[in-house]
Amino acid sequence: MNLHTWWLFVAMAFVVSATPGPNMLLVMSHSARFGWRAAVATMCGCMTSLLAMMCISAAGMGALLHAFPAVFDAMRLAGAAYLAYLGVQGWRSKVADAADVAEGAARETAQPRQLYRQGMLVAASNPKAILFAAAFFPQFLDPAAPKLPQFSILLATFAVIEVSWYLVYALGGHKLSHYLRRASVMRVFNRVTGGIFVGFAAIMATVRE
Repeated sequence: MNLHTWWLFVAMAFVVSATPGPNMLLVMSHSARFGWRAAVATMCGCMTSLLAMMCISAAGMGALLHAFPAVFDAMRLAGAAYLAYLGVQGWRSKVADAADVAEGAARETAQPRQLYRQGMLVAASNPKAILFAAAFFPQFLDPAAPKLPQFSILLATFAVIEVSWYLVYALGGHKLSHYLRRASVMRVFNRVTGGIFVGFAAIMATVRE
């Protein structure tokens, strides 16, 4: 892989990662609701699934899902159901006004392990990530050179870019947290993010490969 090809991959991965999706929304909402530490746990969960799916795609799972659409559809619908569940859960979340209780008690709490698992499940809920990796990565591989070193470079590059965008969205969520101390604002935030998750679920359930 030459330097020009790598820079082209960087530019395309930068744009793809910047596009708002369930992972970015989850990181932002967890940062706003639970704080920076929670956002980091969520990021780690998302990246665990994404890197695993990228490696699986390299092993040929993408071609398998493409060859057996029924398996792909089952995974897609299961992922859509989970995103819808998160949306409904967010919509119905209880809120408390910081004016009525101490700030430390007003903020929602969640276990890092729980947030990590949620990040993993959201990232893994879209099997199209496997097909994306199976179709995207090979375009930048030099067939005349060993594949593993090239794939490792692309995977590491993608991980750095993806995490960088997670941090940007987490910062946005952190800045929102000041306004979310009011119960009325938090309620609107929960319903907006919950509605967006349901929207992602509807898109995933209805849009076919």
